[in-house]
Amino acid sequence: MKGIVLAGGHGTRLVPLTQVVCKQLLPVYDKPMICYPLSILMLGGIRQICIISTPRDLPIIRGFLGDGGSLGVEFTYVEQPRPEGIAQAFLLAEEFIGGDPVTLILGDNVFYGDFFQGEDGFARAVRDFERGGLIFGYYLGDPRDFGVLEFDAAGLAVGIEEKPLEPKSNYAVPGLYAYDAGVVEVVRGLQPSARGELEITDVNRTYLERGDLRVDRLGRGIAWLDTGTPGSLQAASSFVEAIEMRQGLKIACLEEIAFDQGFVDRAGFEALIAGFPSPPSECDYREYLEMVLAQKDAAPGGQRSALTQDRAAASSPRSRL
Repeated sequence: MKGIVLAGGHGTRLVPLTQVVCKQLLPVYDKPMICYPLSILMLGGIRQICIISTPRDLPIIRGFLGDGGSLGVEFTYVEQPRPEGIAQAFLLAEEFIGGDPVTLILGDNVFYGDFFQGEDGFARAVRDFERGGLIFGYYLGDPRDFGVLEFDAAGLAVGIEEKPLEPKSNYAVPGLYAYDAGVVEVVRGLQPSARGELEITDVNRTYLERGDLRVDRLGRGIAWLDTGTPGSLQAASSFVEAIEMRQGLKIACLEEIAFDQGFVDRAGFEALIAGFPSPPSECDYREYLEMVLAQKDAAPGGQRSALTQDRAAASSPRSRL
């Protein structure tokens, strides 16, 4: 499985912030926004990741992330000359996809919860994926701003509508999708919508009509946050701050995830730590990474960090992305 982060668009709802820096590098509490979708792909065991953004913003993102080698992953960068819908990502990344299945995540979405931890949940869904498409349903009090699922009496998905005035359910489709390599041809066969875009809802509808779309409903314990407006950006930052301050564990810490996933060894993790300011400079982020290393050393056998052991324990309330 390969991964795509769609970090394009102009961020018009966040002007004037996005006149200074691209949306995906705006802070969500203590780290750039793009770290959050990247963390989900990495937690799913995905190491080949394509990042799509605008000609203006792509060099800035590349300057921040590099080639991914220090994290034990491989980043490929692709320009999006003009935003023409979410589904356009598959055409832009056609060469990157090749003949492999691919997971697409939107660059302004934040996910959090146990479903994205350990070997079950999202990681298992990625590992077991074979063909067709996989999307998720997320319960919202008012889902009208999103693609909305329709279910039959047996609970099976039978339809998807884009931003309906009268939704047929409360289940919206969040910005996380997996498809087989045939998605490129599916998108190539689409007609642009009335707003001139290649709609991801049309991709999902095509797979659904073929009988090749699986829909997994996310439970109550999962947070899905959109950060596309000043208010939602602030709300996401407050959410991350509350969780991190309460638990003392970071969300979307790419360096920690790379270490826990075995993408980098101890020497590689120490090199990542060394990249942050050291005493007498104050750097809370470096202190956190040093704590992760110390807890790993204190764990029985030094095999995995204490944080990972706590996260994997069925009785543990802790969770970090």
